[in-house]
Amino acid sequence: MNKKYELPRTIYATEEHQMFKETVNQYLAQHVLPNREKWEKQGYCDREAWLKAGELGLLGITLDPEYGGMGLDFTFSSLVIEEQARAGIAAPGISMHSDIVIPYIEAYGSEAIKRKYLPKCASGELIGSLGMTEPGTGSDVQAITTFAEDKGDYYLLNGSKTFITIGYTSDFTIVACKTDKRKGAKGISLIIVDSDLEGVSKGEPFAKLGLKTSDTCEIFYEDVKVPKGNLLGEEGQGFVYMMRELPRERMTIAIAAIGAVRGALELTVDYTQQRKAFKQPICAFQNTQFKVVEVASALEVTTAYVDRCTELQSRHELTAEQASIAKYYSSDMQCAMIDECLQLFGGYGFIWEYPIARMYGGARVQRIYGGTNEIMKVMIARSIFAEYFTTLRAKMKAKRAKAAQLN
Repeated sequence: MNKKYELPRTIYATEEHQMFKETVNQYLAQHVLPNREKWEKQGYCDREAWLKAGELGLLGITLDPEYGGMGLDFTFSSLVIEEQARAGIAAPGISMHSDIVIPYIEAYGSEAIKRKYLPKCASGELIGSLGMTEPGTGSDVQAITTFAEDKGDYYLLNGSKTFITIGYTSDFTIVACKTDKRKGAKGISLIIVDSDLEGVSKGEPFAKLGLKTSDTCEIFYEDVKVPKGNLLGEEGQGFVYMMRELPRERMTIAIAAIGAVRGALELTVDYTQQRKAFKQPICAFQNTQFKVVEVASALEVTTAYVDRCTELQSRHELTAEQASIAKYYSSDMQCAMIDECLQLFGGYGFIWEYPIARMYGGARVQRIYGGTNEIMKVMIARSIFAEYFTTLRAKMKAKRAKAAQLN
C-alpha cells in the first residue's frame, strides 16, 4: 500500500524500530527475495541466509545478550515477522526459530543446555525446530504416542512427528514426547533431539500448497539414545510448558497475517492503477475502490487489536484467550482479504509468477497451524463461560468420587 494510505502506528514509532526495520528490509531484498525461485524448487532455504540473518542480529532478538541475543522486546520480533510476511516469503523460518524454539530453551533449559545451543542459535550456526504434531493427533497434543523410555543415563526415543516447520534443515528438534504413558498430559516431557543422532531420519520436504521456500517434513525416531541432560525443565511438565509458550506462537501467526494482508494490499493498489479495462485503470471503477476500502478497513481494525496484543506480549502480560482471539480472527481475515485482492488481479492472480498467488497459497495454513481456528474458538468459549465449566467440572469430579466409593 502506498505510504500515504497507511495509518500511523505507535508500536514501531521509535527511531530504533525504524532503523531495525530498514535492516530487515535490506536483508530481505538482498539475501532472501533473489533466492525465492531457487528455494521454491529445492523446497528449503539455504544455510547462508540463516548465517547472514545471525550476522545482522535478526535471530534471537529477545534472547538475553549473555547467550548471544539482542535482548530487545517482542515488538522488534514482531517487526521482523510482519515485514517478512509483507514481502510474501516464508524463508528463512526466523519466527519458528527465534520466537518459538529459542524461548523454550531459554526458559526451561539447564545452564549447560543454554550454553551449548543458544549462542549458535543466535548466530545461525544451529537451526532449531519444534516437534509437537503426530500423524494421528493433529491439535490434540495430549494424545501423542512418541515415547522416551528412561534407560538411566539416556532416554530411548521411539515415534514420529509430522508437519515440522524447518524440520528438514534443522540441526535439532524440541520433541514433545511421553515419558510416562500412564499419566496423560502429566506424562508429557520436552527433550532436545539432535538431528545427527543415530536413529533419527527425515522425510523429504512436503510439496505444499504454499510457503514453498520453507521446508515442512516428517521426522522419525527409532531407538534414538538421547542424553538425559537434553530434557527441558522437569519430566512430566512438557504440556504445562507448551501451554505457557503457545500464546507467543499464536501471536506470531497473527502478526504474519496482518503483514501478509498489508503486502497484498500494496500489490493490489499498485496493480489496479496500472491495469486497464474499457480504456481506463480498473481503480477508476467504483467496485474496485469499494473492495480495496473493505480490505484496508479490515486490515487496520485487525491491526489495532494485534498491535495491542503485541505490546502485552512484550510485557509478558498476554493471556491465552487474547492470543487465541488474535490468531483466529486475523488468520480468517487474512484468507478472506487476500482472496478479495487476488480477485482484482483477474486471471493473472492465478499465475504463480505473480506474488499475490504466492500470498494466497501461503495464507490457508494460517487457520490450521498453531492450533486450528476451531480449537481457538473452544479455548475462547471456555474463558467466556468459565463459571459454567468450573461448575461442570466440580459436578463431574463429585460424580466420579461417588462412583469410586460405591465400587
